[in-house]
Amino acid sequence: MAPSVTIKLLRTLLMLLVLCMCTTLAASSRTDLSQWEFLKVPSSEFVDSVKNTIDAVQEVTSIFSPFVNAFGDFRLSNAVADCLDLLDLSVDHLSWSVSAIENPGGKNNSTGDMNSDLKTWLSAALVNQDTCNEGLEGTNSIVKELVGGGLNQVTSLVQQLLNMVHPPISKSPGRKLKASKGQFPSWVKSEERKLLEASNGIKVDAIVAADGSGNYTNVMDAVLEAPDYSLSRYVIYIKRGVYKENVEIKKKKWNLMMIGDGMNATVISGNRNYVDHWSTYRTATFAVSGRGFIARDITFENTAGPEKHQAVALRSDSDLSVFFRCGMRGYQDTLYTHTMRQFYRECRISGTVDFMFGDGTVVFQNCQILAKKGLPNQKNTITAQGRKDPSQPTGFSIQFCNISADSDLVASVNSTATYLGRPWKQYSRTIIMQSYMSNAVRPEGWLEWNASLHLDTLYYGEFMNYGPGATQGNRVKWLGFHVFNQSSQANNFTVNQFIDGNLWLPSTGVRYTAGLGV
Repeated sequence: MAPSVTIKLLRTLLMLLVLCMCTTLAASSRTDLSQWEFLKVPSSEFVDSVKNTIDAVQEVTSIFSPFVNAFGDFRLSNAVADCLDLLDLSVDHLSWSVSAIENPGGKNNSTGDMNSDLKTWLSAALVNQDTCNEGLEGTNSIVKELVGGGLNQVTSLVQQLLNMVHPPISKSPGRKLKASKGQFPSWVKSEERKLLEASNGIKVDAIVAADGSGNYTNVMDAVLEAPDYSLSRYVIYIKRGVYKENVEIKKKKWNLMMIGDGMNATVISGNRNYVDHWSTYRTATFAVSGRGFIARDITFENTAGPEKHQAVALRSDSDLSVFFRCGMRGYQDTLYTHTMRQFYRECRISGTVDFMFGDGTVVFQNCQILAKKGLPNQKNTITAQGRKDPSQPTGFSIQFCNISADSDLVASVNSTATYLGRPWKQYSRTIIMQSYMSNAVRPEGWLEWNASLHLDTLYYGEFMNYGPGATQGNRVKWLGFHVFNQSSQANNFTVNQFIDGNLWLPSTGVRYTAGLGV
């Protein structure tokens, strides 16, 4: 080959190499830019701040540890145990945030929407300290004084982290599943569909049966045997019967699914309550922290009764969790949606005071929400949402639901006042849309927590509701109350927008409506 030809060939190859390198660098640059565009600060600064917060949480944990069973005080022991569990959860939630930044392709990435994921996890870490503090109320003041400063420091640090993340951007309505069709999306895997559709012949990993015909006779034993950090679904079938036990699914139990024989056939029942010295957090008959939990055709109940005050039937800290055709029965504080993104479909939820409460990001769709008869002269409040910081993505969205009186209250609706909710925390947020409200709901709609407290900072909204209790003429005139006149306002609180439903609900097989259309 002639030298001139060789030189020309080398030049051509060199130019191609440079072009490829430039293209790769440009693509990498675009990837890096889009990867961190959800942060207001450099990623290194954010990660360092999260790690410093983890150190602060662990320091508070070390102060708590010596007080487990230190005073022989049942309520204090429960409160300390709660705090240790909650702080441990916070370390996890903060660690997920670091992992998502440092290892974007890792298994902790959740939905892949980094804005939503980080906001959700950091919000949960914020709530945990608050719940710890609440549990210490009325206990030994020495413990509160020793840990109070540390808990407040952690709260401040997490609030700063929340403010480093941009709010999630609005999404297009995306694919919808029309609720009236009663079918599953075409893009759901057939095996996942069968899990949610079938009542018999389901491939399960464990069977619980009170009569001894399964692998276990109680639910908790089956939970303990389930694998830790599972990335595939582990199915536990619970045969009909009443299981009197307190079930706690810890943080390591990922992707558990529990299937019962029907809302009124499979019942998990307990009676822990605040009067008997349990913390509200620990009163739960059924509690789940492991991410990706699904329950279908089961009832969770707390039978303590109204005179025992706080008595939780179900508490969930499970991110990306689903409750489908489930019942939650109790009186005060029935359903504690403590933290994280949760979806409830075709459930039946009943209670008296604040019976749907917590600080999760939650959508209730096609549910029956039933106010019960409580103590004499007691007012019913359906929701008590606990958002405490405006940077949190949390709130309750109630869509296509039926809000009415339970059978024991029907004859007393005129003498027992029932309200849609009251502001438990400063930025309490609840939206009710496209739902039926019976005459059980008072014309004012909403109730104060304490005089004018939080009335200017709360965010309560109503959109296209109907029924005798939905009339707007005598609704409260608070600054924080809104009647939505445009669908664009309500769209922010749909499944797709509010809990990123289109990114994770299809894989669960549960039917849902992504937007406002039925």
